[in-house]
Formats: sequence, structure tokens, C-alpha cells
Amino acid sequence: MAGEQFGSGTAGGSSAGSARTPWIMLACATLGFALNFWAWALLSPLGPRYKELLGLSPAQQALLVAVPVIVGSLGRIPIGALTDRFGGRVMFPLVSAATIVPVLFLGLAGQSSLVALLIGGFFLGIGGTAFAVGVPFVGAWFPPHRRGLAVGVFGAGMGGTAISALTTVPLTRALGPAVPFLITAAVLALYAIVAWLVLRDAPGRTVASQRLVARMAATLKLPVSWQACVLYAVSFGGYVAFSVYLPAYLQAGYGLEQADAANRMAGFVLLAVLARPAGGWLSDRVGPVPVLVGVFAVVAVMAAVQALTPALMPVGTIAFLTMAGALGAGSGATFALVAQVTPVGQVGSVTGLVGAAGGLGGFVPPLVMGFIYGRLGSYGLGLALLSVTAAGCVVLTMTAIRALTVAARAPAR
Repeated sequence: MAGEQFGSGTAGGSSAGSARTPWIMLACATLGFALNFWAWALLSPLGPRYKELLGLSPAQQALLVAVPVIVGSLGRIPIGALTDRFGGRVMFPLVSAATIVPVLFLGLAGQSSLVALLIGGFFLGIGGTAFAVGVPFVGAWFPPHRRGLAVGVFGAGMGGTAISALTTVPLTRALGPAVPFLITAAVLALYAIVAWLVLRDAPGRTVASQRLVARMAATLKLPVSWQACVLYAVSFGGYVAFSVYLPAYLQAGYGLEQADAANRMAGFVLLAVLARPAGGWLSDRVGPVPVLVGVFAVVAVMAAVQALTPALMPVGTIAFLTMAGALGAGSGATFALVAQVTPVGQVGSVTGLVGAAGGLGGFVPPLVMGFIYGRLGSYGLGLALLSVTAAGCVVLTMTAIRALTVAARAPAR
């Protein structure tokens, strides 16, 4: 099996002389992922402030928030390929150190104009590429039967965006607009040093020998690349879309106060983050295919229920929280699939491509929902489309994805 070759010589970390080494590597990588995502999300909470100070239009404000996310999503493709070549021990400190530059620029000089903010935001997107470094790095340290859990735990580092959401605005109000950026830069600098001293690539890691362009071209030819892109665009993209748009939905659809809507969104995000390792763990136990079929079936049913705009308590709340858990678990199961069936030496490249699909997938649903609400005065059709899309993912998983996993196991029989 191709996935078993990846990191197979590192099971339990015995080559490093300690059974604890894989877990230390996982903890350090997860911390780095969370901190880089903290930096990546610094501009979003300050969007309303910049709109007021600089007189930005809604479109300009949306562009300002979107630029780091788009760059961070697309940047995962080359960063994942570079990780296959140079390893996480080099790439994690490098990405963290590179992210410090735009963070300092924004904190010290980049908040005076929209142009400066866009330039800083563009390079701030570097922080969002850390995901494509961590998946192949972590996966190489664990045997196949634990890889789903390990990658799922690492993926929970996406909760680093919550650090920014909870601290950026209060720090700005209390201590000034530069302080959140200076604190983040200092933390990233400390982490880059710690990562360089602590992180080690798994013994026996296969180093990609092809040139970057050739490796990326080879990645595009793999069926798992495109199939996992679809699954992750729906699962993680759905999580991103709801985390961005849920407050507006709750305010418009149910008349909630802004603070109440924000708190409910925070609960949605927290449940999705916690469910991600669970999805990886379940994939280790029963395989990613049953988990993915189950979670997308749940999303299809709950989205169909919510399309009818039921009362928020209890039906609507149950529907949204159930979808949060399913989307989080689906995100973890998708990368358990990637870790299990991707050929040796290409996990980073596939991770970059799939991660980019997930990040970009989060931007389409809010646009669709806003358009539908503007035309129909209801979000029902948008949620119905989510239900149909999730049902399509069930079919994809039961056919093409199942065939892919069977083919990957066949040589090992």
C-alpha cells in the first residue's frame, strides 16, 4: 500500500530512541499551526475598524479580509511541494519567520492606507500555508493505524483563528493598534527558534527528487488529489463558510442580537474544531470511507432540515451543531484518506492542493447565500443546495473514493 510506505520506518519513533518523540513532534507542529493561523487571521477582526477609519466601501472591506485567505490557500500548493523536498524541520521555522515580516509591517507602518493594508495582507497569507507543512511532517512520524488521529489533532490547530478573534480587538482598544501585531510577531519569532531546535523530520523520510514543477504536475494526475479536493472543499469549506456567515444568517433569519449571534457562531466553531481529531480517529478504526459517508449524509439531512427555517430552539440549534460536528469530522477524515492512499513522497504536494481547495471552498457559499437572500429574502434555497452537494459527496465516496482505497490496499494482500 502506498500510504504504508510513507513513514513506515518510523512507527513509534523507535529510530529516534523514544516512543514519545512522535507525540512531541505532533505537539510542536500543532502549536506552530495554531500560531501561524493566529497571524493569518489578524486583519479579519479589524475590518470594521479599518472601514470606519479609512472610509472603505463594503467591497473594499471584503477584499481586505479576503486577500490573506486567498493567498494562504493558494500558497499551500507550492509550500506543500517544497515540504516534500525539504521537510517540515526546515519549512516550519521558515514559514513562521517569513510571516513575521508582514506582521511587523502591518503593526508599525501598514495601517495608514488601503494599499498598505492590501500589501501587508498579501504577504500575511504566508501564515496560512503552514497547514501544508504540518500534514506530511506529522504523518511521517506515525504508523498508518494512528495517522488519521495524528493528522486530525494537528488539524485542530485551525482553532488558532479563535485567538485572533478573541484578542485582536480588545488589545487594539486597550493598548493601541500596533500591539496585537507586535505580540504576534514576538510569539512567532520565539516559535521559529523553538521549532528549529526541537523539530526533526521522521527517520527514513523519503525526499522528493523531482523538480517542483514536475512534482506538482504529477500531483495533478493523482485521482486522490481531485477527489479529496471535492470532499475538503465541502467539509472544511463548509466550516469556513459558516464561521464567516453564520452571524449574518442568525441576525437576518432569526433577529438575534450581534453578540448573541457571535456567541452561537463561536460554539459552532469550537464543536467543529473538537470533532476534527475525532474524524481522524474514527478513520483509523473503521476506515475513512464509512466516516465520510456518514458525515456527509448527516450534513445532507441537517441542511435539508434547516432549509425549512425551523424554530431556532431546539430544531435549528440541533441542526447547526450537528452540522458543525459532521463538517469537522469530515475534515479530519479527508486528510486521513490522503495520508493513507497518497504515494510516498507526494503527501505534501497533495496536502497543498487539497488544503487550497478547502480554503477557497469557504468563499463560495457566503456569496451564494448573500445572492439568494438578496433575491428571495430567504436562505432556504442556499441550504437546500448544501444538502444536495453533501448528498453528491456521499455518492462520490461510495463509488470513486471506495474504489481508490481498495486499489491502494490491493498490493499489500
